[in-house]
Amino acid sequence: MLRILAGTAAFAALALLWAQGAATGPQVASFVSRVDDSDQPYALYVPPDFDPARKYPLVISLHAEESSPEIGLMRVFGSANRVADGSLAPLRLFHPRDVEFLVASPLARGTMGYEGIAERDVYDVLADVERRFPVDEDRVYLTGISMGGGGALRLALTRPDVWAAVAVVCGEPTPGLEVLAGNALNVPVRLFHGELDPLVPAESSRQWQRRLLDAGVPTEYIEYPAVRHNAWDSAYRGGAVFEWFRQFRRNRFPERVRLTSDSYRYGSAYWVRMDGLTPGVAASIDARQTGPGAVRVDTQNLDGFTISLDHPVAEVTIDNTALRFPKAASVSFRKQGGVWQQGMIARSGKGPGAEGPIAEAVSGRHIYVYGTGGTSSSDEMDERRKVAEEAAGWSTARERLRLKLKVKADLDVTEQDLANGDLVLFGTRETNSVIARFADRLPLALSPGAADYGLLFLAPMGAHYVLVNSGLPFWTGWDGSGIPSNRFGPRLFQELSTLGDFVVFKGSMAHVVASGRFDRSWKVPAEAAAKISAAGTVSVK
Repeated sequence: MLRILAGTAAFAALALLWAQGAATGPQVASFVSRVDDSDQPYALYVPPDFDPARKYPLVISLHAEESSPEIGLMRVFGSANRVADGSLAPLRLFHPRDVEFLVASPLARGTMGYEGIAERDVYDVLADVERRFPVDEDRVYLTGISMGGGGALRLALTRPDVWAAVAVVCGEPTPGLEVLAGNALNVPVRLFHGELDPLVPAESSRQWQRRLLDAGVPTEYIEYPAVRHNAWDSAYRGGAVFEWFRQFRRNRFPERVRLTSDSYRYGSAYWVRMDGLTPGVAASIDARQTGPGAVRVDTQNLDGFTISLDHPVAEVTIDNTALRFPKAASVSFRKQGGVWQQGMIARSGKGPGAEGPIAEAVSGRHIYVYGTGGTSSSDEMDERRKVAEEAAGWSTARERLRLKLKVKADLDVTEQDLANGDLVLFGTRETNSVIARFADRLPLALSPGAADYGLLFLAPMGAHYVLVNSGLPFWTGWDGSGIPSNRFGPRLFQELSTLGDFVVFKGSMAHVVASGRFDRSWKVPAEAAAKISAAGTVSVK
């Protein structure tokens, strides 16, 4: 199994290793994940005549639900193998046709929908392959099947400037992506679907083609008559997807960039970066190069942005207001009093890496912490620990994820834990010493005597988050809440993904008192604060 080599000397050693005839063809590699310090495998194809002196195009292939990276790799080469368990189809018995591409298929923990930790794994695999091999960064392509197809579309729409082209096969997209369709303006998309697909109706891909075309995205759609949920057999047959990808290269400085985002995390593409937005509220920017040294920009819900081109500009027209300035390749603008002017926006409160929502606290390295204070009962202590273990138990009997999340008592949390990741804290300041440590900086607190209430909220602490759950566990009564969620991935993560920055509920999640996003200063909005205060069980700072 391949492992990471780091540093200049390592790259030289890697080149020498390949020159001496290291393994090519299909194989399994791994990277060390910072999420849980685990080795995470991915399937890899290296061309048989690999030459370390040249750059290679790379295809990232996302497997379907209840499948494996080995199967994901085999299918993109046109293999008709339908066995879900990759261990039953070992790569040593797989002999693909030769292509002049590197191909990598992440495990991404298993069936997780390519969000949160699974999304991080995809980009970690991309970075790992780029460290190991000479990848042409302008020829990086993305494809996926079913769950992987939906994941491919989501990754293309949230970080469009990474990909040169995207192929989506019988994809099941995440709900809510529709507003992002225009982000793929410079990313050719090809959709494939079986006419009689019983799991993901073909109408979904038909609608996405219309939506993308309406947004100006170069989009093709191929539908296979009488084919069910196995469109990959036709879409990938004979290496056709490699021939389609071969046409395209990423343009790092396209003439026009369109970007819609409600977060700083996905607030940049190509030569445009959003510097001032309200997390949770969709902001958009439409930027065009209109001539030598001139750019036109139209915005919505945006207070600041930066453009960084490969040539100097001297005039930018923003929302029909022309601003002229000394020539510069990179220049920032801010809106003050409703008027655009040159200069970086002065931002406080929410910003990159500290914007929420709740799911961000469980999308990377994190620890579940139960309190040991306020009781001498061993039964009570066992119950507290079991609540934290249930929250950390993302695997099920059907889907064993390759993920190990730590559970600790509050007294066992170290300074290294605080410095290295996020914390999910159960209890109140009276029962959990870590909550007590941060109490003066937390915006909400459940009253010690409150009964039958649950409180869940997010707060930034330095470079990380704390997620506090006081009273009833946040999943109490979720099944009766009627809140829709993505069907892929761990139940608790999908539940958290539907929430904003805070929620207060009585009895169960079917009876929410107030929920939503904090404002830019991490304060509870006035309307929600009034509802919470009226309940009399949660104090608002």
